[in-house]
Amino acid sequence: MDMFSHLMSGFSQALSLETLGFAFIGVLIGTLTGILPGIGPITAIALLIPMSYGMEPMSGLIMLIGIYYGSMYGGSTTAILVKTPGEVASIVTTLDGYEMAKQGKAGRALSAAAIGSFIAGTLSTLGLMLLAPVLAKAAFFFGSAEYFLMIVLAMSMVSSLTTGSALKAYISTLFGLSIAMVGIDLQSSVPRYSFGIPNLLDGIDFVLVAIALFAIPEALSTMARKGKVAKMNVQNFKGSNWMTREDWKRSVGPFGRGSLLGFIIGVLPGLGPSLASFLSYGMEKKLSKRPEEFGKGAIEGVSGPEAANNAGVGGALVPLFTLGIPGSATTALLMFIFMMYGMQPGPGMFNQHPELIWAIIASMYIGNVMLLILNLPLVGVFASLLKLPTVPLFVGVVAFSVLGVYGINYNQFDLILLFGFGLIGYAMQRFDFPLAPAVMALVLGPLLEQNFRRSLDIANGNWFTFFERPISLVLSLIIIAIVIVPIVNMVFKKKRNNNKPLETEIRTNS
Repeated sequence: MDMFSHLMSGFSQALSLETLGFAFIGVLIGTLTGILPGIGPITAIALLIPMSYGMEPMSGLIMLIGIYYGSMYGGSTTAILVKTPGEVASIVTTLDGYEMAKQGKAGRALSAAAIGSFIAGTLSTLGLMLLAPVLAKAAFFFGSAEYFLMIVLAMSMVSSLTTGSALKAYISTLFGLSIAMVGIDLQSSVPRYSFGIPNLLDGIDFVLVAIALFAIPEALSTMARKGKVAKMNVQNFKGSNWMTREDWKRSVGPFGRGSLLGFIIGVLPGLGPSLASFLSYGMEKKLSKRPEEFGKGAIEGVSGPEAANNAGVGGALVPLFTLGIPGSATTALLMFIFMMYGMQPGPGMFNQHPELIWAIIASMYIGNVMLLILNLPLVGVFASLLKLPTVPLFVGVVAFSVLGVYGINYNQFDLILLFGFGLIGYAMQRFDFPLAPAVMALVLGPLLEQNFRRSLDIANGNWFTFFERPISLVLSLIIIAIVIVPIVNMVFKKKRNNNKPLETEIRTNS
């Protein structure tokens, strides 16, 4: 069966009333979570995982993946109207989108964001459809050593390339790995880090930790800021709500370039939509005939970045579907959901569950159309959500978190862990420790350990097995470079800074 036949089969599944309903629910929730600052797709997906336990795998995955790419659409609304990005990837959109809104061009900016998101989302889904099967076939050449190194590479990239301190990111990664090791060792049947507590012998549930690290800290932060947050100044709609011919002329290039750049960066683990939007903005400013307009209301500053961050979603699903390697915290959540349904993402997915994968791809085409229809005419309705009081909203988030976690095992000890890890997550957020590396390490920790042990068992304990084959050697060298190069740069930068006073003194004396 060729690719076109697989896609048609996927559409036959995705166009059923039940699947269409779940796709619509997913993209609608995604739009709403993107609009409401502080919620985001990670929190929304984590909160809905307990609800998806009783759902059919196809319905649950289509709904939760819809939340992922739907949130990218919603994030632009607050960025343009309030100068408060709903998503990290929409930070760049505030630079020119808010300026356009102040000039009475809010409708045109929102149209550019929605259309760019639709074009990029559709093109990235096409890229996912074309690239994923090819990469899945190539992945069959990977052994356990290569998979171990791929997992190390993914965690190294997320830790090294995250914003802020790389040391804090590595500490966050080790924190996630330590949680993943709690429970009985499957090979030796020896309890690890259970501290004599029977409730810890089965390990710590991933859903509990994900909700604790993302939902609880954000709720605590919001409630702690009560009375200190100024009322949001939402810009009104003035003039036309549609792009003019000049807007289209200036946006076509950014739409295409942003889509390509976002997809490529999305495929690489650890980079994600945020970096894509920043790079797209810089690229458009350099290529523009009017660079002086950037930061003052240039529509290219909205079209390019919005296309880039949406294309990154389709790109991020490529390594998840083909290698079983999530490139971000959101895709780590999705990977857990696949495993929750008894499926292991990786090269075997296209052979073992083709109907599911192609139904998801088909639903993404449909979901992007749904999002365009939702975001163009109903943006005024969505904007009114920004007037909701945030404290009651996050009280509801905490209540939903408690219900969701308690519903997993009906165990009160889980609630103690929920608030314990929630306080840890709040402290990590407060002192700028990134949470994404911890979640990724928590998901990938068991796979990392399994492939590491299997590699050494096959090689009779020979550590050179991680360097013997060409693929493993290349991966090892890339990992070493990712870890060593930032340290070397930091050392040279420190030396240059120490030499500056001496150089200044010599010039002064001469």
